[in-house]
Amino acid sequence: MDVGRRIQTLRVKSGLSQEALADQLGVTRQSVSKWELGQALPDTEKIVQISRLFGVATDWILLYEGPMLARPNRQALRFGMYLIVKDFAKSVDFYEKLLSMRVSTVGANRFAQFFFDGICMSIMNEAHLPGHDYSGCGDHKFALNFWIADLSAEYERVKSLNIGRITKIINPHSNYHFFNIYDPDGNVIEITGH
Repeated sequence: MDVGRRIQTLRVKSGLSQEALADQLGVTRQSVSKWELGQALPDTEKIVQISRLFGVATDWILLYEGPMLARPNRQALRFGMYLIVKDFAKSVDFYEKLLSMRVSTVGANRFAQFFFDGICMSIMNEAHLPGHDYSGCGDHKFALNFWIADLSAEYERVKSLNIGRITKIINPHSNYHFFNIYDPDGNVIEITGH
């Protein structure tokens, strides 16, 4: 199996279209198609982004060597956080300067992600968040975010705990599913997955 086939395998297993993966990596759909067909190779930066996005080792993507998973347990909740902003471009510029690093991933004009110290901090463009439920939680512009592979199972687990108000699973656009649970102070925790 070559690099392109491994990228395609990861994309398909995650339920992403070529266009959705392209958006997350900041490339064209045609670029993803060429990678998967073996007509071109992604540059080093894109290999690292793919590795982080799918939680797999770069050695596995490039060489088909070593363990596939960069993290030992894909079923465990993985932590991230995001800040909801009104001026997306200015905010990305601000955090690039503050963190002394370039943004790791940009998804169209919807989100930007910074990966550091094993954490993903995202900046979400408020104008592109239809379907997100922040009602009843004041003016919060910051949310805890967790990602898990099996969202339905996690939803049932959290629901059975009966520890706070919980939304239904929401699908505001293709390939993006989540539910919210609110802590005792009304802070939102978004759990995302497939």
